[in-house]
Amino acid sequence: MTTLLVQLPAADGPRWVVRRTQDGATVDSSLPVTLAELLALPLAEARSVVEGATHPAGPGDGTAEGVRPLAPVDRQEVWAAGVTYRRSRDGRAEESAHASMYDLVYEADRPEVFFKSTPERVVPDGEPVGIRVDSGWDVPEPEVGLVVNSGGELFGYVAGNDMSSRSIEGENPLYLPQAKVYTRSCALGPGIVPAWELGDGPLGVSVRIDRAGETVFEGTTATDQMKRTFPDLMDWLTRALDFPAGVVLLTGTGLVPDSSFTLAEGDVVTVDVAGVGTLTNPVVVVGR
Repeated sequence: MTTLLVQLPAADGPRWVVRRTQDGATVDSSLPVTLAELLALPLAEARSVVEGATHPAGPGDGTAEGVRPLAPVDRQEVWAAGVTYRRSRDGRAEESAHASMYDLVYEADRPEVFFKSTPERVVPDGEPVGIRVDSGWDVPEPEVGLVVNSGGELFGYVAGNDMSSRSIEGENPLYLPQAKVYTRSCALGPGIVPAWELGDGPLGVSVRIDRAGETVFEGTTATDQMKRTFPDLMDWLTRALDFPAGVVLLTGTGLVPDSSFTLAEGDVVTVDVAGVGTLTNPVVVVGR
């Protein structure tokens, strides 16, 4: 049996449900709390709430057939880690005149951790992600997202896409916020798989980019190829920051197209994290 926490639209406001699938049948059960309330609890208590959710959700909970889930966050910021895979280090060095800096980050005790998105700006499964109008070299970054509770414990996993402008960051490393943080630059979904169902991994990650019905890039990797561990990244993020409603931490990518590739409007990006979910988003141009 697989378990997924999903946020669904409803007439009186979004609802969280526990979606269980077994033998091809899917059943949604109402979750009596929000994700923020769940992540404010110690992990053992939160698990008890999730596993105790058995009351069937009805149409008023947004469970009507064809209803697309909302982004799987309510009050959680999204942060991200970079240069956690060797391929990411090589890709960042490829785009920049400051290649040695990325070697230093890759080998350092302290990871690169940066702010990515406010919760209301997170793009859900099926909605468009963006490439900046003032960037000429853009890529998706398929990543495992860690859903971390207020106590710094790993609550669950979510598939993520950390959209990035390689041209802007390559021009100057101090432009990282503009290369990474803009409208439609962060996608998560479709839901959250509790950590107790998957354990510590490793997790397989794949990406496919389709253009006009043809695949123009695809690749696979796994989290055992990371330089850093999930607990290490969570520790650095929460060392001097409090997250009373929890937080999502994207853990970096090991899948970077070479310098001849850039995303185009109309492309479709599909990120799959084994055992967690598949996130699919078309690409649009944002900005003016």
